[in-house]
Amino acid sequence: MSQTSAGVPARQITSPAAGKLVRNLAVASLVANIVIVVTGGAVRLTASGLGCPEWPLCTADSLVTTPEMGLHGVIEFGNRLLTFVLTAIAFAMVFSVWRLRSERRDLWWLSVALLAGVPAQAIIGGITVLTDLNPWVVGLHFLASTVMITVAVVMLNRSRLSALDLQARHAPLADKSLRPVLGAIGVLSALTVVLGVVVTGSGPHAGDHGAARNGLNPDLITRIHVVPVYLLVFALAVALYLVFRRASDARVRKAVLVLAAVVLAQAAIGYVQHFLHLPIALVALHMFGACLLTAAAAEAVYIGFNKQVPGGAAVAVAQARRDRKIRGGRKVRTARK
Repeated sequence: MSQTSAGVPARQITSPAAGKLVRNLAVASLVANIVIVVTGGAVRLTASGLGCPEWPLCTADSLVTTPEMGLHGVIEFGNRLLTFVLTAIAFAMVFSVWRLRSERRDLWWLSVALLAGVPAQAIIGGITVLTDLNPWVVGLHFLASTVMITVAVVMLNRSRLSALDLQARHAPLADKSLRPVLGAIGVLSALTVVLGVVVTGSGPHAGDHGAARNGLNPDLITRIHVVPVYLLVFALAVALYLVFRRASDARVRKAVLVLAAVVLAQAAIGYVQHFLHLPIALVALHMFGACLLTAAAAEAVYIGFNKQVPGGAAVAVAQARRDRKIRGGRKVRTARK
């Protein structure tokens, strides 16, 4: 079997060092965290936020919903049940990386973070119910999910690293001119999501007909919310110019393109829902878009900044070969002269 200069079998350049189960669980964790946000949005948009008026029980006397609570109770309790799915995935993730914890401490701590996020989310959800859907607590509940989505994206990338990727210490795939732009994109994406949560807290979909709102002027906070959106679109335009004008790695170009598509779609949905006075279907789609924005921004920033990315070692090897050919060609031309 052929070997690389680092003494690693050549086939391991693209063969992930972590097991297939770890990678599949990372995907499952990402999907489950997005799904629970979408179902949580359904709870709020159907005014089912207090369908289970108690926590951790559904009622004072019952763990599960009762017939008297009707459809609202079913919707709210159904969302609570998804916590058990997240818990199962998180425990499976921890067990799957247990044997790798000494050599893959990155995967170990990421799996622990995903597991710890489940009870943290459950506690915030309980406080949400006990405070009668305080809009700031509801917003925190959503933001905690975006953190878990970000961790899941990093976990997925780290689980796909090959043995050679783990040994490589090449420069980040984004060059010096692109990295500050990607950093700004990361900050602006986070600010966009945070302000979007504040806008939601001022709007009509409170999760229950008697729930309070945050007291902010919806039109004013919406205008403030679009400022980082405009800046994000501009930063993405600059990033697209840089990745296509220069010989950027294909992974960086793809990550920036996907993020640009998500941002434009999310902005379009946001404008339409605003001028149509927040129809439920579009609000739900906008929440789903916020999850995709979080994941796409995390992917772009990770790929651009990290020195260990899936396939990065293969790129480094290919780049080194191109550089040697270029230097060889220059020497031949110089000798001829």
